Amino acid sequence: MILRILGLLALFPLLLQAEEVLVEAESFDSTGGWKLDTQFIDTMGSPYLLAHGLGKPVEDASTTVTFPKTGDYTYWVRTKNWVEKFADKVDHTSAPGKFQLKINGEATKHVFGTSSATWMWEKGGSITIDSTEVELSLTDLTGFNGRCDAILFSTNPDFEPDNSSESLPQWRREMLGVDSGFIEEGPFDIVFIGGGYAGACGAISAARMGLKVALIQNRPVLGGNGSSEVRVWAKGNTPPGLYPIGDIVREFSDSATKSPGTFEEFEDAKKTDIVSGEENIALFLNHHAFDVEMESETRIKAVQAFDTRSGEIRRFTSRNFCDATGHGTIGKMAGADYESYDGIRMGMSNMWSWENGNEPVDFPELSWALPLKETDFPYPRKFHAEWFWESGYKKDPLLDLEEIRDWNILAGLSAWNAIKNNGAYDRYDPDLLEHKNAYLTWMAYIGGTRETLQLLGDIILSEEDIVAKQSFPDGCVLTTWSVDLHYPKEQYATNFPENPFISVAVHGRAVDRKRGYPVPYRCFYSRNIENLFMAGRNISVTHKALGTIRVMKTCGMMGVVVGKAAAICSRHDVTPREVYYQHLDELIELMQLPGNTRRTDLESEFFVDTSIPDLGEMQLDWIPKEKLDGIVIDDDDLELSKSWKQGAGLKPHVHNGYHYASEAKQGSPQVTEARFEFTVPEDGDYEVRISHQPHENRARKAPVTVISAGEPKTFAINQTVAPPLANSFFGLGVYEFKADTPGAVVVSNEESGGNVHIDAVQIIPLKD
Repeated sequence: MILRILGLLALFPLLLQAEEVLVEAESFDSTGGWKLDTQFIDTMGSPYLLAHGLGKPVEDASTTVTFPKTGDYTYWVRTKNWVEKFADKVDHTSAPGKFQLKINGEATKHVFGTSSATWMWEKGGSITIDSTEVELSLTDLTGFNGRCDAILFSTNPDFEPDNSSESLPQWRREMLGVDSGFIEEGPFDIVFIGGGYAGACGAISAARMGLKVALIQNRPVLGGNGSSEVRVWAKGNTPPGLYPIGDIVREFSDSATKSPGTFEEFEDAKKTDIVSGEENIALFLNHHAFDVEMESETRIKAVQAFDTRSGEIRRFTSRNFCDATGHGTIGKMAGADYESYDGIRMGMSNMWSWENGNEPVDFPELSWALPLKETDFPYPRKFHAEWFWESGYKKDPLLDLEEIRDWNILAGLSAWNAIKNNGAYDRYDPDLLEHKNAYLTWMAYIGGTRETLQLLGDIILSEEDIVAKQSFPDGCVLTTWSVDLHYPKEQYATNFPENPFISVAVHGRAVDRKRGYPVPYRCFYSRNIENLFMAGRNISVTHKALGTIRVMKTCGMMGVVVGKAAAICSRHDVTPREVYYQHLDELIELMQLPGNTRRTDLESEFFVDTSIPDLGEMQLDWIPKEKLDGIVIDDDDLELSKSWKQGAGLKPHVHNGYHYASEAKQGSPQVTEARFEFTVPEDGDYEVRISHQPHENRARKAPVTVISAGEPKTFAINQTVAPPLANSFFGLGVYEFKADTPGAVVVSNEESGGNVHIDAVQIIPLKD
């Protein structure tokens, strides 16, 4: 990405010999210890290199540059002083992100990263180039997030670089030689933009439906917030229920059990291998989609994306597109209807980890840090700072995205400075030798964003729908996360009320987290762009409803449904909306296919791919009522006195849990009964069963009475012993019941010999 252009010859005859050389930092031959940051292309115009060294200068980035001729050049670097934005809170003059330019191993005099709160071309001065082949290096001086977008040389001392923040602006395209044409990709059946759980699982699903698929991701790894870069463990369940759309998500998921976990736990390579192993998927990592071409006001023709390392532009044509960016940027560029919540929205997290070594480890005292005390932030227990290190509640989630990330990093480093150098929290952990041996191991420079905007579909799912358990005929993805909304935690917001960085989660209880609430398909396509799907946290929901659907496994199932719907679009030449209104039955049929079922193309027959593990349904530690035969009466269906306490710790239980009551002596006012009443559909003989989970403190002689068409029969059940039948049931025998006379199973705590346990009763008709 190192090319030159002539000056404006006709207008400036004195500049006939002027030459410019543009070097994009992301195209360096070796990035050394610098990180490629692509998060903010839409606002600052480019990928850039970041010296994210946690206080230790990173290894030089280097490349070879060919100059058109030797001579004197003026040079600039596009960079910024990243703490100057917070000049009212910190001493920005010491500029933590300092770095130098080296030419053929010799450092230039100017120190960059010191002079602007916004991205600008910082002038370095003049230099003599005495060879056309030059080794160029970036030398980090601090390890504290210096950043370099590009370097520009000119033989014209009066040249002024264009500081446009447009993504890949025209002048850069011309200088880089990437404006002569696109690399055409496609046509595809569907293009997914965004490689998180939604986009990746959607691409897999569509490919196995026989579609030609492209997946565009602007990072080098897949998984989004669930990658090693961000390290949010994948939450939400993939429960059995309506359709087996969770098995692809379970196949793709990693083994992380905490957040943040380790690099290895997030299994980046596994995720990439699964996607790249699909013959029908063309995977484009390190590609940023920056422009949308419209065929009409309501239809996307193509999406343009550039390689974040080389600048090459690819043009993707397709029947359908899916915005799985999380930010909704593709839909917004296409003119899709959207809403952005204008209240206190959920923010972005940048988590961090630390360890305690065997010898003292220094951390530089930060003159530019926030002046934090231990009352300003929670102690990072378990050697990591978790999801609640979050900010951006009152900021624009797109325009202020880099500022939000930088504030998070500033807060994290300032907290560590307070712990290491100012004695914060020493008194809480005397075993840590006053933190002398503690050292940072990781801090996310890629932010985990929760809320940006919502692209609007034919249904905008609301919290009221969820609370009322509103039923939709196209309900498909079971969301199992509570309505979880984040707000600044007042305890830590006193000193930074305008920009707090510690959050609290407020959970609503409307969602049944075991069975889930079915989110309708009509939330997964745009109401005004006819060939635009969406999957992930930018689907058509309100701010409050976002609190339940935004977790990764739930988003992954959205992608799976979109992949199947896209197959119907291609097969019948219909829009995503017409899938619902004309082909819902067919979508349901496809959603009933397990994830290891595939076809080569749309004309082929489906077959089971034995190379893909049959993950079946999610392994549950509870028993869904709907999986049991006959009539099932759960303890939740009963009217119980306050003597019965609720529990769920003994597994596997039926439905939500169970109830138990302490033993009561004969004649005591504490005697209580649980009455499982039912009516059979027709006269006949029925087997009666009752379930319990054994425990040493349970009743040794729980009184259980069956009331049928005959004489009542009473049992004394030893509930310290596991029931002998499947699903933790105990057989009470076969009884005759009349359709017009209710039957019942009654459980008492009288003289029970321990805590009486009730869970469920099952009534099974005997077959002829």
